Amino acid sequence: MPQDRRAGIGPRDLAFGMLVAVLCYLAAQLGGVLMIQSPQTLWPLWPGCALLAGILMVTPKEKWRVLIPAGLIGFAVYDWQTGVPKAAIGWLLLTDTAEMVVLAAAVTHVFRGEPRLDSLRALAKYSVFTILLGPLLVATIGVQALDGDPWIAFRSVFLSEGLAFLTITPAVLGWAGSGRAWWRDRKGYGLEMALLVSSLLVLSFVIFVALGANARPALLYSLLPFFLWSSLRFGSAGAGTSSSIVALISIAGAVHGMGPFPTGDPISQVFSLQLFLLLMAVPFMILAVLVEEQKRQGSILRESEERFRLMADSTPTLIWMSATDKRCTFFNRGWLQFRGREMKEELGEGWLDGVHPEDLERCRSTYTKAFDLRERFEMEYRLRRYDGEYRWIIDSGVPRFASNRTFCGYIGSCVDVTELKLSEISLRELTGRLIRAQEEERARIARELHDDISQRMAYLQIGLEQFEQQASGMLPAGRKELLNLTGLVSEVSSDLHSISHQLHPARLDLQGLVAAIGSYCRELARNHGLVIEFNHHDVPDELSVEVALCLFRIVQEALRNVVKHGDTEEAKVELFAQRDLINLCVSDDGAGFDPANPQNGGLGLVSMRERMRLIGGKFSIESAPARGTRVRIQVPLVPKAEERPEKLQPTGKA
Repeated sequence: MPQDRRAGIGPRDLAFGMLVAVLCYLAAQLGGVLMIQSPQTLWPLWPGCALLAGILMVTPKEKWRVLIPAGLIGFAVYDWQTGVPKAAIGWLLLTDTAEMVVLAAAVTHVFRGEPRLDSLRALAKYSVFTILLGPLLVATIGVQALDGDPWIAFRSVFLSEGLAFLTITPAVLGWAGSGRAWWRDRKGYGLEMALLVSSLLVLSFVIFVALGANARPALLYSLLPFFLWSSLRFGSAGAGTSSSIVALISIAGAVHGMGPFPTGDPISQVFSLQLFLLLMAVPFMILAVLVEEQKRQGSILRESEERFRLMADSTPTLIWMSATDKRCTFFNRGWLQFRGREMKEELGEGWLDGVHPEDLERCRSTYTKAFDLRERFEMEYRLRRYDGEYRWIIDSGVPRFASNRTFCGYIGSCVDVTELKLSEISLRELTGRLIRAQEEERARIARELHDDISQRMAYLQIGLEQFEQQASGMLPAGRKELLNLTGLVSEVSSDLHSISHQLHPARLDLQGLVAAIGSYCRELARNHGLVIEFNHHDVPDELSVEVALCLFRIVQEALRNVVKHGDTEEAKVELFAQRDLINLCVSDDGAGFDPANPQNGGLGLVSMRERMRLIGGKFSIESAPARGTRVRIQVPLVPKAEERPEKLQPTGKA
């Protein structure tokens, strides 16, 4: 059963509390050494509370009930040793307790855990509580325990507390908190940090102590390179450490009348020293935070790129990326394995070497046009595989934009669709063969009906008519039945002729496309009460059998749909030649339908599309509910030969 961490105080907690008490006592001793005696007691910097607050911020809250009393005991022991009155000690302990609880709780709550000064926003949150509100609280309450001018005491306490939280606490947070992982991940930086600290100690000692009162203010500029070094290389921890070193040594020198600050009035000296330290610490702390923010964002970006590369290399899809200059900058492992080439060979425009020569210009044009318009694209081309075989792939690309909508290039993925392509080709070939077989069978049946059965029916009708003439003595009832049979034979002969014409119009072979369509329109109008307007011009007399038959069948299917589903009495057929194209349009103003979801005539539309594909034509349909229908066809006058499987099939070697 897990143990409740709040159930009791363990030996480790007591040992840690004793250590904190000792550290706080030593920090108070250091603050006493930095004290300046004047008509009233002044502390340019009080490190005790800043140290204790930093320790609390990097430890779990359940340990605070040990650490806060331990730290206050360390402060109280120092105050008692130095002869501070009991009432003043009480005020100071009350002030320190309020400051510790409010600051540590507020900061850890705002940061939802251990504070990290790795962004300007984080630094702003930290500053509101520790550099503004905390010192304001301490100065308001703690001034009650100090003698002398209350305003001078208030100003001194406020600046000393704010300066300590700007220098010492960030150093504690940096090295005892997030700096532990930083130190672990950057082995070898210890020597650099030691060199920085030792150099700063020596230089600060020379400026603020060794030169005595003869130090010139211009020497303060020599500290700037070291502050810059610490901020850029070690972040907020380095900036806080450097500021703490300079603050402690400069205050120690000022206490003994040394350093470049003016001597005379201690109050003016303390104020000048505090302003110098604040103006020195603030900009470099901001710089350090900006550096850490940039490093953090760079780390997040690198981690994101690593995740993307891992994901991209794990997927079987071929993935690529390009920059703003249209040149490719990345290919995933799947692409490189598919191509059998190294990354450096594919980068830039190297990948274009694998595109089939017949597809290269189309591929480049599609990519360039979409790139210039910043639009997504999808294109199909053949790409050479590692074994020299060309494979059909579908390449989909989308533009990439940064968070500020800055264009960054394109990212795309490719899928090998060779098997699907071959299946589609096989299906289209089968469809074409079925349509041709259907037309051949229709033509055969039409010939049988016209040349054989129709002739027999004609002989039968003639025989019945001759029998009627010869049977003069036939009873009236028999003669009536004979007349009925003769009429029935005539109707059957007419129906057979109509069926034969529908199966394969003989007029199409004998008189051409225009005459066949005109005859069909008149027949359909007569049989169904339609008004069909047929307009034509510039149609050549000689058309290939395939084109003529295909156009006739489309007119036939389109008008049949008008009769069945159009709910109208008018239709229009237009047929004309324009340059090297034949245009056909069959339209009506009837019920219409949704082309995306055809409830009726779906197979007829499929048949029309397939017929157009067989002769290399273009098929389109315009329709909407209650707005009629328009079927538009464009066919080359010299029909394109159907693409052969050998050309489409990407199995040839390079």
